[in-house]
Amino acid sequence: MASGDPDLNLLVALRALLEEANVTRAGERIGVGQSTMSSALARLRTLFQDELLVRVGRDYELTPLARQMLPQVQLTLPIIAQALGQEVPFDPATTRRAFTIQISDYGAIELRPLFGMATAAAPGIRFDVLRLPPEPTEAERDLLAHDFIVATPGIGIEVESMELFRDEYVVIADRDNPVVARGEIGIDDLLASPFIRCDFGRAHMTPAERRMHELDLRPRVRVTTSTLLSIPLIVRGTDLVGVVPRRLVELNSAVTETVAVPTPFPTIELIQRLWWHPAHSPDAGHSWFREFAAGFVAAGSAPA
Repeated sequence: MASGDPDLNLLVALRALLEEANVTRAGERIGVGQSTMSSALARLRTLFQDELLVRVGRDYELTPLARQMLPQVQLTLPIIAQALGQEVPFDPATTRRAFTIQISDYGAIELRPLFGMATAAAPGIRFDVLRLPPEPTEAERDLLAHDFIVATPGIGIEVESMELFRDEYVVIADRDNPVVARGEIGIDDLLASPFIRCDFGRAHMTPAERRMHELDLRPRVRVTTSTLLSIPLIVRGTDLVGVVPRRLVELNSAVTETVAVPTPFPTIELIQRLWWHPAHSPDAGHSWFREFAAGFVAAGSAPA
């Protein structure tokens, strides 16, 4: 850390400590030794009259105050640094940046090539993949606390975003289920069959569920799971049916012996977008990943 602006440097240390929740990693991230970072933490504890980081076993956890401060620090630090002309350059080759992304398990699997290519281009970066919040929250607050959310449009997020990929919804069933013997399923059979659905929580209704609700189609839900990836494994060898993204079935069909047939009602596409808060836009590392993701999509590397 440069010695000319200690207050700004202390803010840099604070952000690293809160995002890494680890003294050693925070020091490595901003290029200082563990003793220097420990001294910075001691100063910050005195300044805020709070422990900020507390040990839990071998790890650290943020105190309630620290969790409350994190999005505020993430919001203000890039703006201050840019105003003072002290924005830290981002070097993919040497950075140890951590990005937090709220995303479904299905979305994370579909984006595995993006994660792989990004970590190859920047060997020190880390992705903390978090589940989508099950309860309604303030999207703005989530996007300040985390770098990105990957989700469908129409769930109350109204900030900057880019499209990552599209998929379509299909009915999944065991390949020996007689209701799909002809490679299709009728409305009556769909509604009469035991149904499996993924419950992401009250904050997230899938486009397929929204369409079924609009059409007043009420399947006989017999199994509810919290992960899309578990559905093909549960459907196997049963008379359950569900409505899921096509590529989820294709990914698992060889192992689970499940099949995908068209939905008997008109659905809309599943569109997955990468969302971020405008406050992150000036951040050099954040900008690098957004541009990397845009190039990934433009090159046709994203699922078609």
